[in-house]
Amino acid sequence: MRGARSLLVLVIAAAGLGAYLYFVEMKREPGDAPEKRDKVFTVEADKIEELTIRSVSGEKTTLKKNGSDWQVVSPADTGPVAVDQGEVSGITTSLATLEQQRVVEEKAEDLKEFGLAEPRIEVAFKAGGAEQKLQIGSKTPTGSDLYAKLDGQAKVFLISSFLESTFNRGTFDLRDKSALKIEVDKVDAMEVTTRDSTLRFAKVNAGWQMTSPVENRADVVLIGSLVSRLGSLQMKAMAPGTDLKTFGLDTPAATVRIGAGSSQATLLIGKTAEEGTVYAKDASRPGVFTIESAIVDDLKKDAREYRQKDIFDARAFNTTYVEVARGAETMTFEKAGDKWKQLAPAAKDADTAKVESLLSSVTGARATSFVDKAPTAKPELIVVLKHDGGKEERVSFYRDGADAFAVISGATGAAKIDPPMIDDIGKALEALK
Repeated sequence: MRGARSLLVLVIAAAGLGAYLYFVEMKREPGDAPEKRDKVFTVEADKIEELTIRSVSGEKTTLKKNGSDWQVVSPADTGPVAVDQGEVSGITTSLATLEQQRVVEEKAEDLKEFGLAEPRIEVAFKAGGAEQKLQIGSKTPTGSDLYAKLDGQAKVFLISSFLESTFNRGTFDLRDKSALKIEVDKVDAMEVTTRDSTLRFAKVNAGWQMTSPVENRADVVLIGSLVSRLGSLQMKAMAPGTDLKTFGLDTPAATVRIGAGSSQATLLIGKTAEEGTVYAKDASRPGVFTIESAIVDDLKKDAREYRQKDIFDARAFNTTYVEVARGAETMTFEKAGDKWKQLAPAAKDADTAKVESLLSSVTGARATSFVDKAPTAKPELIVVLKHDGGKEERVSFYRDGADAFAVISGATGAAKIDPPMIDDIGKALEALK
């Protein structure tokens, strides 16, 4: 009986729920609009021309629009500086779309209970010459909203609490934090000076060339990565004061000069600061700041570390001519359409797959390190490749005891390679006989 009673209760409850859904929910108009809330301001984001923000810390920052761009104009000691456009856009958009979640009191007599007697945050703005100011107090007991009011009015209303992080911004939060102002895709020269050396690089076509202390091909990926890192390098904090000696910037630990056509940007890096940072300065702008110290390790790399590790620029797919000399024997091949022909020692059709196997062995050669002096012994192999419209590369391969080296024509020193690379080229060459 007890089970039957329980079942009956469940049936009645289900029937009641069904009736509710039918008579209440089913009769509700589809797509009913959510409750409409009043906007706090009637302003368009792009019409706002000046902002003054006082953060929880008491720091006061004024920004003005100059054309379509914004600048920090106060505090005065910062000088006019560019702003983080994303930060400012977030503030102006939030002001333009700000809604009253609910009116708490139309005429509040005691503002203290809402944290509005002395507002924690104030955001003033000008649009069309008229100024308005939003005052933000404490959070509601549930923490989901903030008490707020307009300056000069007694009405207290609620705004969403997530907006605190949008409006509670200090001067450093609002400024452009780029350590160096460069357009990465336009950079065509770079000079890195440390207390031990000066390295210079120049962009040639799509690649990078080391021009000092010696002329050598540079590692395109490594240089490109370094330029990108410098372009995206962010300030961590502003340093107090401007005395270069205090921050080790009178004799920098490293200086980076970036060229892009006729323009140049210079970053000075000084001594260690705190928490994995170093002091730095953009030579074209006032103020000293800190940046991540990890960038210094990259800048202090030896010239040999910046050299291109690939022995050849050519690849199997774009090579049109290959010549390999070994001892008194020279074998030469030339591409005709999608086929390969042997030109020497005798003219005949070549096995295309075997030529491509030879090219894979040759173009896959990479340096493990570099030495300053080239071997003086007779080379075991001399390889000549032509690619990309006739560009020629010549490399001599040597053995010296248990070591193997590759000497690139026109380059300084030699690349140390794994000895099996020479064996692989020799085997691929034998297969073509």
